[in-house]
Amino acid sequence: MSRAPAVDRAKVALVAASHAVDDTYQGAVPALLPFFVADRHYSYAAATGLMFALAALSSVIQPLFGALTDRYNLWWLVPAGLSIAGVGVALSGLAPNYLLTFLAIALAGVGVAAFHPEAARAARAASANSQQAMSVFSVGGNVGYAMGPLLVSAALLVGTGTRGTALLAVPALVTGAVVFSVLAKRQHVRAPQRTSGTRSGFSDDGRRFVQLTLLVVLRSIVYFGLTSLIALYVGTALHAGRHLGEAALTTLVAFGALGTITGGRLADHFGRLVVTRASLAATTVSVLAIVLTPSPWVFAPIAVTGFALFQSFSLTVTLGQDYLPSRIGTSSGVTLGLAISVGGMLAPVLGALADATSLRWSLVVLLAFLPATLAVAVRLREPRPVVARPTSDGPPGRSPGAPLVPS
Repeated sequence: MSRAPAVDRAKVALVAASHAVDDTYQGAVPALLPFFVADRHYSYAAATGLMFALAALSSVIQPLFGALTDRYNLWWLVPAGLSIAGVGVALSGLAPNYLLTFLAIALAGVGVAAFHPEAARAARAASANSQQAMSVFSVGGNVGYAMGPLLVSAALLVGTGTRGTALLAVPALVTGAVVFSVLAKRQHVRAPQRTSGTRSGFSDDGRRFVQLTLLVVLRSIVYFGLTSLIALYVGTALHAGRHLGEAALTTLVAFGALGTITGGRLADHFGRLVVTRASLAATTVSVLAIVLTPSPWVFAPIAVTGFALFQSFSLTVTLGQDYLPSRIGTSSGVTLGLAISVGGMLAPVLGALADATSLRWSLVVLLAFLPATLAVAVRLREPRPVVARPTSDGPPGRSPGAPLVPS
């Protein structure tokens, strides 16, 4: 009886750490905007244009990098991508005009896009189909995004104004060099196949992958809506003040990181779709509780919301990889980049709705997306291995040219 492959814990830890460093720069850009507005007198439109440069490039071209990694062994994109992301953000504070600042942030977006598909493939290969191990990779990104503003504050405090961003290149370049050195040595030991990280015997299921992409889009609407509105809602609508509003956002993200890890462990025992459906159902109830609960008790449903909503993040990445096992890079580029950012585009609409009505009504509208997300999750099925159609000429097996059909 063959033994299941063991989790490569060292490689999982390495890729998760590099994910944390890479996504630190995604969290750093929004933290830089107030400094650009104050020091360079950018308009709000110009400042948000920098976020567009980051988000558009980091999401739209991710599937293109994914498609390339499906064809070629581009393991070096992991260290190169995170290094480029760090250098781009570092250059943004040194640029003498808005155009060069925009291009520097765009360069960071390219780095982020280059990193994720190959990193997700490497994490899946090292996880040996352990959902808990993949959740470690995902939570690395959560931690990194949360660390971005702290890194910016430290760099600008030590440096001179926005020129202190030059220091932000250091973590990326050091981590990139370490990751390159470790992965390069592994290439000499065993060159990875492009099927690395997939489950053998599975065939592409484009229809279910499209359904999963819709789920990720709808969930990201909820995610971006909550992260955009929750601090304002607690601080302003509930009259708790700015500090408690910021504490509410921290609570959401912190319990989200815990939920990501827990979701992987639960999925190993009960299955990915069971956990995904349960998490979405729990999130529906907890968001309703946020709308109905006064301060300071609102922190309890906020914690539950973060814990429940984030449980499915790593699970949808591996589901997408199993729905498209022959194009795992493309799948990762869509589920980690494009689909999430498409959902995020509705966040400004929710903000405009809050201006026209109230923050509470924006949360009510946001709540309506959760049953739709759950309905999509209910229609999904776990990927099934293909089986050979038995023939009348001999024992079961796939004869030349015989089609593979799902069980």
